[in-house]
Amino acid sequence: MTTESGARTRVTADAVRELLADDKIFPDLPPDLDEDAELALDSLGLVWFLHQLDLRFGLMVEPEEAFLASFTSIRRITEHLASLDET
Repeated sequence: MTTESGARTRVTADAVRELLADDKIFPDLPPDLDEDAELALDSLGLVWFLHQLDLRFGLMVEPEEAFLASFTSIRRITEHLASLDET
């Protein structure tokens, strides 16, 4: 995945956890939540997550690229974002 300036950026599991802990997504997300714990991200949460990803990291991911069904844990989200970097 690249930023608008063309630089490569890798989003870590800790960064994903921090973004998910946003009040508009999961305000009570435990800071020590296991990376494989199941999450139920809704479509509005997904859009807000992707918006925050763009604001914080300059990474623009179109919602159709981020299949809601695969965003079920911190690890899966992190892996999905890493896989976008490989294409």
